Amino acid sequence: MTKQELRSKYKGLRQNLSDTDIENHSLTIANQLLKLHIWNKSFYHIFLSIEEQNEINTDYILNILAGKDKHIVISKSNFEACSMTHFLLTDSTTIKKNHYNIPEPVDGIEIQSSQLEVVFMPLLAFDKIGNRVGYGKGFYDRFLAECQPDTIKIGLSFFEAEDEIFEASENDVRLDYCVTPNQVFQF
Repeated sequence: MTKQELRSKYKGLRQNLSDTDIENHSLTIANQLLKLHIWNKSFYHIFLSIEEQNEINTDYILNILAGKDKHIVISKSNFEACSMTHFLLTDSTTIKKNHYNIPEPVDGIEIQSSQLEVVFMPLLAFDKIGNRVGYGKGFYDRFLAECQPDTIKIGLSFFEAEDEIFEASENDVRLDYCVTPNQVFQF
């Protein structure tokens, strides 16, 4: 399937999930993450869920990170430049939804991409060799290109892998892992 076909397919599948399905799958994904050997790092980047898109509820992962006393980093999107600025999530961070319903920090302590050691990523689809399909603006590919080569890239998905994503380009950054409710894929 093409990337556009995959986007349509998985947006539709997500919309068919009930609130209970989303919560149960999100909790299972968070528990699956505990099996990975990634918890000896300090700086973890995570997305805040877009509820209107039926994304994975990352609150469970945020609780794990906070419980392990990790530095949690979240992003603010610049849609004109298709880029992201990253901020440390603290008790005083104010979160506000932008016009795309993405929860974002209003401001805060800026963190450079090069400091990030683990990145949890949203996606619509992924394949068996670690290619991912997002919403199509390239925000994460640009962001990951700024990270250190050894930054651990982890996709989170309600659904299992496609055999192959056609149209993958050299600018696409592959995942190291993708975690679903049923299994952990390592690439």
